[in-house]
Amino acid sequence: MSIKLNSHAFAGNPLRSKTPKRHDPLSSSSAFESLKTHLLQNPENHTPLKSPLFKVLPFRRGRPLASSSVTGDDVVPSWHLGWISLPDCKGILGKCGVQLNEESLVYLGSRAEEGVVYWAIDVSEEGGLVPELSSRQLCFVELRTLMVATDWADSLAMGELAVAGHARALLQWHNLSRFCGHCGEKTVPKEAGRRKQCSNELCKKSIYPRVDPVVIMLVIDRENDRALLSKQSRFVPRMWTCLAGFVEPGESLEEAVRRETYEETSIEVGEVVYHSSQPWPVGPSSIPCQLMVGFFAYAKSLDINVDKEELEDAQWHGREDVKKALAFAEYKKAQRRAAAKVDQICKGVKKGHSLSADFIVESGKLAPMFIPGPFAIAHHLISAWVNHHPPTGAEAELKQHSSFISKL
Repeated sequence: MSIKLNSHAFAGNPLRSKTPKRHDPLSSSSAFESLKTHLLQNPENHTPLKSPLFKVLPFRRGRPLASSSVTGDDVVPSWHLGWISLPDCKGILGKCGVQLNEESLVYLGSRAEEGVVYWAIDVSEEGGLVPELSSRQLCFVELRTLMVATDWADSLAMGELAVAGHARALLQWHNLSRFCGHCGEKTVPKEAGRRKQCSNELCKKSIYPRVDPVVIMLVIDRENDRALLSKQSRFVPRMWTCLAGFVEPGESLEEAVRRETYEETSIEVGEVVYHSSQPWPVGPSSIPCQLMVGFFAYAKSLDINVDKEELEDAQWHGREDVKKALAFAEYKKAQRRAAAKVDQICKGVKKGHSLSADFIVESGKLAPMFIPGPFAIAHHLISAWVNHHPPTGAEAELKQHSSFISKL
């Protein structure tokens, strides 16, 4: 089963494709000034302000607000982000005794064709909001659940997922950077939440959103016939995937690939070839801005010695076995079940479901193994190897050189 995407899940954010200039009313600085004016406006003054339309996406404990609906002849519900207008957001928070202020909102971007500026807000401390939003059939849903529920063939849905991922990463970075790492004083948001600054006049350190690079690699044997896959106890049962690990200070991405592979499996890696990258905001909340950088890595040795503190197991798998795992896995079925789960949550129905039950063979038996779905870069690394035989570094370089020459 080969699945091609225009971009990875959480990439292709439609609100970030073009950053407006500072004087543009849709830019972060101009929109922030308009926002302050809106928040200070007397509700009894009905004179409309000439400014962009503002929409707000609330988050609670890392979960974005969402809704679910069935349209047309569709039998599978589709989820949507639960954007609310600025006046609505102000009114709902006011009912809970909370006064909305500009520093609690984080600028996400804009759509010039709509004249709309989008913001995110963390309302984790405001428990009274849940009943009010539930009455509108809006609910807070785990981003990972939305990820699985997203129809990867729907570019609009993939765009919404990317917006939600960007917002979650930014808000969690704000929660982790409340104090200056230099002097310990409180920090305050600047540039509409795109930067923070130490409140200490003697310090005033600027703090920017962090990015946590992670290498993820499909290790391939010398004959290009087998791939090294691993599993961890925290994974869904029977799921095998690529090796991965964080990049350490002072090392290149290629060095990180070789080091992590050796540390976890004792396999020595030589050639390392870049594939693609993917933002990954669904990891631990303490690491909010992961960037997965994908590679093919060619092994120089074959004997595996698994570090049991890191992995449950690691094994070489033949191309045909991995191809069968791709064919067995009913990713569309898993997506539909997750979409139905979101619909149930939004309607106040909570029903548990095991993701592993979706991955079965035609006989109805559980598949012996499966790999992550198309929302994960691991899926595309493995699928590319199974179906397209990734080039070695020398072949990739020659292909790039030929392409360059042809353009001259």
